[in-house]
Amino acid sequence: VHLVESGGGLVQAGGSLRLSCEVSGSTLSIISMGWYRQAPGKQRELVASIGIGAGTTYYADSVKGRFTISRDNGELMMYLQMNSLKPEDTGVYYCYAVRVGYRDWGPGTQVTVSS
Repeated sequence: VHLVESGGGLVQAGGSLRLSCEVSGSTLSIISMGWYRQAPGKQRELVASIGIGAGTTYYADSVKGRFTISRDNGELMMYLQMNSLKPEDTGVYYCYAVRVGYRDWGPGTQVTVSS
């Protein structure tokens, strides 16, 4: 599975960004997908995830009510709508896809939120 993120950039605090993740390859075997982020000097953390079947979602407490994860199975895309952004949301955002025995990653997209 090949993943490519887009939509990152520089935004002021309180602003919004929409990240996209384009998926290709063995997409029928994907079980779930999501987004991680990594801030400078910190470990990579799970931001949100979505199941491919029932569409069950998970959000980190730090982004609940501000971020929304969604997918478009027809277009093989996944999105992360980020509203009310805070400086602590700054980091590299990676999309991932889970298959049985595999977790595939995109190269990441930088999100910078200025105060």
